[in-house]
Amino acid sequence: MGTTIDDIEFLVSSKHRVGVLDALAERGRDRADLRAETGAHASTIGRVLGDFEDRRWIERRGSTYELTPLGKFVAERFADFCAAMEAEEKLRDVWQWLPREMEGFSVDMFADAVVAYPPAGYPYEPVKRVVQLVEESDTVRGFGATVFKTAANEAFCQAALDGMKVDVIYSPDVLAATVDWNPALFEKTATLDNCTIFVHDDLPDRRRCGIDVFDERAAICCHDTETRALRAWVDTDAPEAREWARTVFERYREEARPVDEEVLATPVPEQFTSP
Repeated sequence: MGTTIDDIEFLVSSKHRVGVLDALAERGRDRADLRAETGAHASTIGRVLGDFEDRRWIERRGSTYELTPLGKFVAERFADFCAAMEAEEKLRDVWQWLPREMEGFSVDMFADAVVAYPPAGYPYEPVKRVVQLVEESDTVRGFGATVFKTAANEAFCQAALDGMKVDVIYSPDVLAATVDWNPALFEKTATLDNCTIFVHDDLPDRRRCGIDVFDERAAICCHDTETRALRAWVDTDAPEAREWARTVFERYREEARPVDEEVLATPVPEQFTSP
């Protein structure tokens, strides 16, 4: 393991080595190309090429240097590792709110996700992303405490009124807060043929998050389960993520029940506000 760690350190400890490896992974290049690509001095390029030749990562064809099959193997695996670390960095701060215990969930599905955080003192960046997705989609299926802000509520209702197919599963308290937000608009929206609303007493959002499935994207609404404060919005167009989210939604949809008078009489929790 010591030698392996040393080899990893050899590569990552120099931005010029990484730059040369990345450049040669695209195509063969001469020294002038590599200097232009990496910004390194000629002497530095010479040392890097020498080190790579010693490791059998490259071979020279005239004035051009190319990766050997061994070098290509290293370059491809290194690129995979960098992509994995980039995804880890992106998801690190929202990890506690992701549905990591749900069957079928994996980090890979959200490696290319868009993550919208609320900047300090301005909680609307994720809301803007939600509204954008609503306006770009013809259908949405979701459950839980999706972004509970006036702008998001209005966007969902307006989209339904404009013909968007909306299927939503609420917990009783979230439904109560949504009705209380604008009773007349909610009733108008809920009676549409293209809008179906159900209730479920044990949605994952009580412990973790809400999930939405749009035409081309799967989304996770990350919120504090105690305060309902919005922490982040995560969405991706990865087909496997969308299929996973669809499957989860369908499972809870089968367990859900229609809205009735008893549900509508649920008190609005104090922590729900929709600024």
